Amino acid sequence: MADASARTASAAPKLRYRTVERDTGYFEGTVVNHGTRPVRAWTLTCPGADVHNAWEIVLRQKGQNVVIVSASTAEPMAPVDSFGGSGRPAMPTGSRLNGAPLHVRRVSPRPPTAVLWRRQGFRLDSLSVVRIARFTKDGDLSFGVVEDDDTIATVAAHPFGEIQFTGERQPLADVRLTAPILPNKVIAIGRNYAEHAKEMGNEAPAEPLIFMKPSTSVIGQQEAIVYPSLSERVDFEGELAVVIGRLCREVPAQRAAEVILGYTCANDVTARDLQKKDGQWTRAKGFDTFCPLGPWIETELDPSNLAITTTVNGEKRQDSRTDKLLHHVPALIEYVTQVMTLLPGDVILTGTPEGVGPMQVGDEVSVTIENIGTLTNRVISRD
Repeated sequence: MADASARTASAAPKLRYRTVERDTGYFEGTVVNHGTRPVRAWTLTCPGADVHNAWEIVLRQKGQNVVIVSASTAEPMAPVDSFGGSGRPAMPTGSRLNGAPLHVRRVSPRPPTAVLWRRQGFRLDSLSVVRIARFTKDGDLSFGVVEDDDTIATVAAHPFGEIQFTGERQPLADVRLTAPILPNKVIAIGRNYAEHAKEMGNEAPAEPLIFMKPSTSVIGQQEAIVYPSLSERVDFEGELAVVIGRLCREVPAQRAAEVILGYTCANDVTARDLQKKDGQWTRAKGFDTFCPLGPWIETELDPSNLAITTTVNGEKRQDSRTDKLLHHVPALIEYVTQVMTLLPGDVILTGTPEGVGPMQVGDEVSVTIENIGTLTNRVISRD
């Protein structure tokens, strides 16, 4: 494998703006990286411009004017109002990146319609700081980018290569979200929180305990969990899910971030009585509808210490943080890819904290993870 591109210093400010499609007639460029963490935005050069002492990040929000955030050794440029006259620059005045001041100015001579970023090296082309959703509208299934929690921009194909936008945007409330990805396989990790292992009467495993759920178990936001007639106890298990962004095998833990597309919420639904009866877990965890995922994939996230809660009919049942994981995301990716090749879209469920319990027909179950969102599903009878 080719060496990963260098990454930018952790002092880089967090960019919360959503990038969208590019107009290559006005801008082109490549990622500029520094240090050990990635720059989460396009870093571009303008054709014909003097860029020896400067590089620029182009952003767009809610279809309004594109602005440039420039890290430069040149004289500061005065911040301007942006994003449709909101009265604030894209970043606070005085912000710094890699020791250089950040400034805001308008694109000249006129803005492109939109901009996308591209990463070079080990990881495939990707989006910056976006929420990737999968949705239906009028019977058509599409991928899209959620912009500011209220608008979705339709993607022409899938999110694993260079993103092509159709130009269509619509209110998020007017579409139906489905599972954000339909994975080739779902790899799950058992007993990855010490307190959960204890509540189930087990010791915490020294190595990750892996099992699999079929892709046919996957459902999305607001889709129904079907209570099977073969079981008398079906439990919720709220979990952080990792979505793989590229084909990979034998990935060292220190490079795990390079193969991750993003993160989403999951519910590892389990027929607990069948799990105990069978000894192995395929039947208990493999029923259709037993792997809710959603509501979208968050691509800009540090998974190391996120709040995770599960509620049933509004009552909190699980309340923990991902820093309590026994085996964290990089270690899980290293471990799993020693066993099998992961494909774009494959999902790893990282394990559930303590507090698991039964669901009944009619219950509404919600899994909420900090900085991602809330996945909600209702339980219905098979009959």
